[in-house]
Amino acid sequence: MTEAQKRALAELYPRYGLAPGDDLFDFPAVFGRAAPVAIEIGFGNGDALARQAAAHPETDYLGIEIHRPGVGRLLARVAAEGLANVRVACADAKEILACNVPDDSLTAVYVLFPDPWPKKRHHKRRLVQPDFVQLVRRKLKPGGVLHLATDWPAYAEHMEAVLNVAEGFVPAQAAPRPDTKYEARGRRLGHPVRDLAYVRVG
Repeated sequence: MTEAQKRALAELYPRYGLAPGDDLFDFPAVFGRAAPVAIEIGFGNGDALARQAAAHPETDYLGIEIHRPGVGRLLARVAAEGLANVRVACADAKEILACNVPDDSLTAVYVLFPDPWPKKRHHKRRLVQPDFVQLVRRKLKPGGVLHLATDWPAYAEHMEAVLNVAEGFVPAQAAPRPDTKYEARGRRLGHPVRDLAYVRVG
């Protein structure tokens, strides 16, 4: 972790950071307004999330990431660019969703290039599993979108298999989004990038 990232965590997390706990997040209080709320899980270095937030100031964004250097990098960018519509949580995404995010509160959840766990014995560690999908379903408003992306064909097939039988979701056209560093790395390696979107219904 760089000194700048350490400084950002120390100085900016109290302002822009949310901590897991027993209480539900009050998003209008957190952001100081009533607006659509989207979550990105595993935002990496945060560049794509920052670009998304800058391009859509009408939407509030919560980024969840356990990698502290990435959190520090995003915090520094949020402060430098004055992105009032971004908050971050350095915590486990499932814990935050289950314990802190109100049901029916989100317009979108982004899971972009999660760890593919390519070895068969590790597939159970993949984030996109039936229980996770139903957790996301509870947090999305009707009409809210779960947007997935991966550069691993086998993981894309796994995602489709899980979502195509998931209660309460129907396939949709994925909206444009900023590139991520993981996507750029995948393209350099010749990996095909797949975006998948599913809308919560009912």
